[in-house]
Order: sequence, then structure tokens, then C-alpha cells
Amino acid sequence: MQDFRKLRVWEKSHQMALEIYRRTGSFPDSEMYGMTSQMSRAAVSIPANIAEGCGRSSSADFGRFLHIALGSACELEYFLILARDLEYLEPSAYDNVSETLIAIKQMISALLSRIRNCDDDRILKPTTDN
Repeated sequence: MQDFRKLRVWEKSHQMALEIYRRTGSFPDSEMYGMTSQMSRAAVSIPANIAEGCGRSSSADFGRFLHIALGSACELEYFLILARDLEYLEPSAYDNVSETLIAIKQMISALLSRIRNCDDDRILKPTTDN
């Protein structure tokens, strides 16, 4: 088991989830149960799945949760594009959040590669590399 709070990818995704909550607060009320809710859930799913995967007993289990986190990141990426195109997000806000999200996706992918290349559960030992 690994302390998820020591992973840079968890910290970065947690901060991004907070930012999504701040940004979607200004969306139209008509989106409260639509896009606002979907974006918040997708954003929270990323660090939540990283955290849950860290609590699992094998690298394979951890990898499955990282795949779910990556899927949520892709879902959020689409909602960011939609919010920008509907002019709910300013272009500069979109650029900032999108840039962070791309970095998170790269970090998750790198961690998945480490897991695939590791023959045992050494990946689950504490590290601050990702």
C-alpha cells in the first residue's frame, strides 16, 4: 500500500479538481445538473481513483484504477472543450486548466508504464516520482 498523498500526480489532480469546482461555479444555473455536475464528477474521479488504487494490494489493481482515472481525465478534457465552445469558460481559463489536465494525463500514463514494466509489486512502495 502506498500513501497517495505523496504522489505528485495525485496532488496535481486534486488541485485541478478544486479549480474545476471554482470555474464551474459561474456556469449558468441551467447547467447545474448537466455539465457542471459531469465536470465536477469527472474531475474528482481522477484523484479519487488514484487514491483508491494506492490502497490496493497489487500493481495490477493499482493499474486498473489508474486506467479509470485516465478515462475520467479524457472525459473532463471533452467537457472543457465544450465549456469553452459554449463560452462558459474564457479562452485563457480553458488554456490553463487544459494544460494542467494534459500534464496529469502524461503523469498517469508514465505511472502506468512503470507498472507494466515492473515484474513485482515494488511500484506500490512509497515514492514521490509521480
